[in-house]
Amino acid sequence: MNRVVLIGRLTRDPDLRYPSSNVPVANFTIAVNRPFENQNGERVADFINVIVWRKQAENVKKYVGKGSLVGVEGRIQTRNYEGADGKRVYVTEVVADSVQFLETKSQAQSRGISTSNSIPEDIPAPPEQTVPTTNVEEDPFANFSSEIEISDDDLPF
Repeated sequence: MNRVVLIGRLTRDPDLRYPSSNVPVANFTIAVNRPFENQNGERVADFINVIVWRKQAENVKKYVGKGSLVGVEGRIQTRNYEGADGKRVYVTEVVADSVQFLETKSQAQSRGISTSNSIPEDIPAPPEQTVPTTNVEEDPFANFSSEIEISDDDLPF
């Protein structure tokens, strides 16, 4: 069985692409806090790369940004390729079946978390990561009081 469920905050805005197959794919990284403190009494986070496909990829790009709290359910995938320097590069990532938006923009702002383009103070930036800047548009979920689940299961293809 290969299943993973994570809750974390985006460390950067999602990157949406349309590869040669013309199927939308989005990549993003979430910071997931470990449930314990290290020897110095500090909270440590793991930075997990996530891939999501099709309509969910477009929705993720449209409705969440850096600092947004999301739930991800999917499977772990490993792959490798030859880097530009000729060395073998190994990648482990989560291929998401479901991405749930767990916090609206207004909820995040009321907690003091900026949903624009800065990582909240309680999430350390991953090492040596360049963060693109994109403006987050008006919150489409401002009037909703419950979670919204988006799934590709209802698509006709």
